[in-house]
Amino acid sequence: MRKILIVEAKLHLREWPSLAFTVGLPVALLLILGLSIPVMTEPDPAFGGERPVDTQMPAMMIMLALLTLSCTVLPGALAAYREQGVLRRMSATPVHPARLLAAQLVVNVVVGVVSTALLITLALLVFDARPPASWPGFVLVFLLGTAALLAVGLVIASLAPGGRAASGIGSLVMFPLMFLGGMWLPRELMPDALRTVSDYSLSGPFAQALRDTWAGHAPQPAHLAVLAAGLLLFGGLATRLFRWE
Repeated sequence: MRKILIVEAKLHLREWPSLAFTVGLPVALLLILGLSIPVMTEPDPAFGGERPVDTQMPAMMIMLALLTLSCTVLPGALAAYREQGVLRRMSATPVHPARLLAAQLVVNVVVGVVSTALLITLALLVFDARPPASWPGFVLVFLLGTAALLAVGLVIASLAPGGRAASGIGSLVMFPLMFLGGMWLPRELMPDALRTVSDYSLSGPFAQALRDTWAGHAPQPAHLAVLAAGLLLFGGLATRLFRWE
């Protein structure tokens, strides 16, 4: 298992454009928007008198990094492995191909953690934004939300016949989730009907729970319930649909 993890980590590092996009885009957007739009660094009544750069922007960028990993990077790699026969050949060895799947999940979680740490550190150094005030709640929400989104990625990998198809399907899933999570229109400004839809998507509760813990509040039980239900639903679908060949 250790060797599989090392190999998968090396393969991720060799695919440096994808890695740079996953980690670099959220960081670049945080810096560009925060430095170029004055209202991002001014108190806003819509966010309870806080600056958007304090909670809204970091939470959105973390969600963007995890959605990129879950909807494009993970399914693309697994679908390509199946298309190239890597999983079929592994099934003829004593090493079960599920270990390769587990290694992919671990490596993607590590990339998500690194991206999140960079975003928190840069927000603190550049904008004097405080780190999450409730670390236990933040870690719980981060792990639960990441697991739920990666389960969605496994379903995409299960349905896609190849790597290119996985990227296309992932994009179709990723952009609506970004919108419902408040990437372009903050949840506070959404119409009631749209906000209700957002409340029952994975990205909406995930983004809101991140913001709540960042501000020092406990995550709402309803948001945690939606994330847990999503993990069970999509994890179960992935287990039933995923094929090695």
